[in-house]
Amino acid sequence: MITFVSLLSFLAWVYLIGFRGRFWRSGPALHAHAPSGKSKIVVIVPARDEAESIGQSLGSLLAQDYPGELSIVLVDDNSTDGTGEIAASLKADERLTIITGEPLPRGWTGKLWAINQGLGHAKTTTADYVLLTDADIVHAPDHVSALAAKAEADGLDLVSEMVRLNCTTRAERALIPAFVFFFQMLYPFAWVADPTRRLAGAAGGTMLVSRAALDRIQGVSRVRGNLIDDCALAGEIKSTGGRIWLGHAEGAVSTRVYAGWQDVGNMIARTAYAQLDCSPLMLLGCIVTMGVVYGAPPLLALFAHGLPRVLGLLSWFTMTLAFQPTLRRYRRSGLWGFALPCISLFYLCATVASALHRHAGPGGRWKNRVYPESPAP
Repeated sequence: MITFVSLLSFLAWVYLIGFRGRFWRSGPALHAHAPSGKSKIVVIVPARDEAESIGQSLGSLLAQDYPGELSIVLVDDNSTDGTGEIAASLKADERLTIITGEPLPRGWTGKLWAINQGLGHAKTTTADYVLLTDADIVHAPDHVSALAAKAEADGLDLVSEMVRLNCTTRAERALIPAFVFFFQMLYPFAWVADPTRRLAGAAGGTMLVSRAALDRIQGVSRVRGNLIDDCALAGEIKSTGGRIWLGHAEGAVSTRVYAGWQDVGNMIARTAYAQLDCSPLMLLGCIVTMGVVYGAPPLLALFAHGLPRVLGLLSWFTMTLAFQPTLRRYRRSGLWGFALPCISLFYLCATVASALHRHAGPGGRWKNRVYPESPAP
């Protein structure tokens, strides 16, 4: 049995390294290029209780060097911390429109309901591209230009980026690079961009979407109750023949801070069980898979003998090497690669907690709302 597990673990890493879209390379990254300036772009920023970051985020959008027509629509999603008032202080810039969000209807997540209201604004209906971005993202001056240039040059319906996440607190330094690593493994960026594959993915912090694609899929109404809204929206676009691209951002940074381990755990737990379709059977499969792929190698390396120990060492060393490009992206020591089995255990526990919350009560709490909501009748 030990030999079988060790062989299974080793073969899993052979597959991941050699046949999983080279996800471990932590690329590609979008770099600045000159857009035509002919495309009209509207940025939609859904914001709920984002007083700490909204001023900096909107300021970075208003400072864009995009040569074409650029407008920003902020949807204040019933904030209670002064988010709307801070945004209103920038209202002198005529490119900024502020919408006071309507109450959340049943069957919608808050973010998608806010985006839906932004999509209905007169400015947005005549746009060539809509940039969906979060209220905690700070954009380099050439970021919108880089997104538009990529979309125009390659004829893309969706250009999305994994923005650089904050990685300064102790919990973030230990856990955030692995979050990016696991995301790349679930959605290999090369496979996402391949039109011959069904796999679709996106990162909600930056999503430049063609208006034509949004009209084709009826905006965000089809995914209105989906907690993993970015990937669900990408799936709708790709399923209708849209071309999509997913990479890493060099010109966008998240300012959201996860101060402690519980904060990161709550962030993971909010959507982890939804990623498994809220299926107990898939959760069991996840536990077994994570155990074999991440848990078994160090245990075999430390406590087994003979061939199982050799295979355990090889698997552990392989995962450590695979983690290196992501660690370098976040300027973390390569030694963190050896801790990936322990980090994966934290993620697995957060996933189990997500399932327990879902089955024991109404769901997880996020932005003073409980998810998932009851579905629309």
